[in-house]
Amino acid sequence: MTTAAAQNVITDLNMAITVTVSAQKPRAPNGYISISRKKLLQNLEISAGARVNAWVDSMRASSPTHIKSTPSLSDGQGSWNLHHPSALEMFEQIIDASKGKQIVMFLDYDGTLSPIVEDPDRAFMSKKMRKTVRKLAKCFPTAIVTGRCRDKVYKFVKLDELYYAGSHGMDIKGPEKRSKSNKVSESVLFQPASEFLPMIDQVYKQLVDTTKSTTGAKVENNKFCVSVHFRCVDEKKWGELAQKVRSVLKEYPKLRLTQGRKVLEIRPTIKWDKGKALEFLLESLGFANCTNVFPVYIGDDRTDEDAFKILRDRGQGFGILVSKSPKETSASYSLQEPGEVGSDPEIAFITLQT
Repeated sequence: MTTAAAQNVITDLNMAITVTVSAQKPRAPNGYISISRKKLLQNLEISAGARVNAWVDSMRASSPTHIKSTPSLSDGQGSWNLHHPSALEMFEQIIDASKGKQIVMFLDYDGTLSPIVEDPDRAFMSKKMRKTVRKLAKCFPTAIVTGRCRDKVYKFVKLDELYYAGSHGMDIKGPEKRSKSNKVSESVLFQPASEFLPMIDQVYKQLVDTTKSTTGAKVENNKFCVSVHFRCVDEKKWGELAQKVRSVLKEYPKLRLTQGRKVLEIRPTIKWDKGKALEFLLESLGFANCTNVFPVYIGDDRTDEDAFKILRDRGQGFGILVSKSPKETSASYSLQEPGEVGSDPEIAFITLQT
């Protein structure tokens, strides 16, 4: 396919595309602090409450319906757009910057290729969107980078020609290639957290049991991580749910609790994320030290920030954040929620429902 034809595909896609200070008592003469058991318990309760409140505030901030401007964004939407202009409005400049370079596409799944839905098992990709991504993959190496289980995302997407990085990049597989003799060659396969699989299964079972009394909570086993969805949980129960999750993780110091859009995620403590997955895939494609590669990463979640930061540090390509509201990001460009694009011949590339 010619460069012009490839750019036409990108144009079609983009035309469819519419973030304690505690007072210490003086020591007693014997070197110990005198404090009653009752007072100690009260202090512990206050400390635990503060931690829970912090988590609830964070959970609230991750909800699209509760996004608020941070102090650094207090100068308003206009200034934020100035620093993170619309990828559509800047499309000509983007094309100019990519000329003569190998474009590599990285796409988040939920909120990017599929709409955000209440039931994560029903985040289906439309037929038109699948057709669009297939066209993209014919022009450039294309990867889906998601917190979801790789096998589950593959069942949603159903495209063999893509690279899939599931579990926040801890489970990577590339497209199978056939030789002239019709033999299938090995695809890229990388699982840096394999030793955690038994532990993840244990935590998953415990979380299912621990959270079953919280109406609306859904626990999802994403193979190398566990997701606790609270999109359908009453906001008054978020603190209670966070406590339940933390109570399970107390017994697993090798796992850490992170957060995405209305989801609490339990991951291994290894230094691996979507940004590391992006670097691994670029290296696997032969672009590790290449100066003429142009990676593009599109995502809407805070976990995508790791990939945005990598691109900014490399000084190559760019990240596009899908968000209706200003928030701290390392992405270079932004996109708004498009709604339905019924008159366009292509389906909306980014579909975001709040």
